[in-house]
Amino acid sequence: MVPYSEMLIDRLKNYGQNPVLLYDTKELVSVDILFILSYSRIISQEVLNLNTHNIVVHASDLPKGKGWSPSTYSILNGDNFLTLSMFEATKEVDAGDIYLKQIVSLNGYELIDEWREKLALSIVDMCEYFVLNHKTIKPKKQIGNSSFYLKRTKEDSKLDINKSIKEQFNLLRVVDNENYPAFFEIDGNRYKIKIYKDKR
Repeated sequence: MVPYSEMLIDRLKNYGQNPVLLYDTKELVSVDILFILSYSRIISQEVLNLNTHNIVVHASDLPKGKGWSPSTYSILNGDNFLTLSMFEATKEVDAGDIYLKQIVSLNGYELIDEWREKLALSIVDMCEYFVLNHKTIKPKKQIGNSSFYLKRTKEDSKLDINKSIKEQFNLLRVVDNENYPAFFEIDGNRYKIKIYKDKR
């Protein structure tokens, strides 16, 4: 999210705002709006109390899909749209009141860098909108049954040699070529596979 956070900062400066990009809560002083984007650590209630708003954007239709990597699970499920939920952070994970939701459409062929960019650009739009309209946006309680996604590991990138590429294409769409590449095992040997879109 860093380059997209920088994009958001540039946009907000155009409205006379004075945004700052921080990488650690130790750097934080009291602010009106704290956007917590792609930050995987638990933020203490003491830090949350410093700010008027503590805003998280989570890539699921909350309260469904709390937890880890919701967009990855959605793509693995064959979804061609992802829902972004903007909510107020609380001490409970992904449980705060909802301010906004936005749907990001996919064509079903984006690889990880492509669908992540679509999400990031939509998050920037939502954050910009919130800054400009937060005084009139009414938060809503989360309604419905909660579901939770577990944290994925490198082993979740394993391909089944008995299935076709087409059957496993959604898995190939969510692997990271460097951090958790696709792989398969055969006769005790392990092989990594990297996937790129051919831009012919």
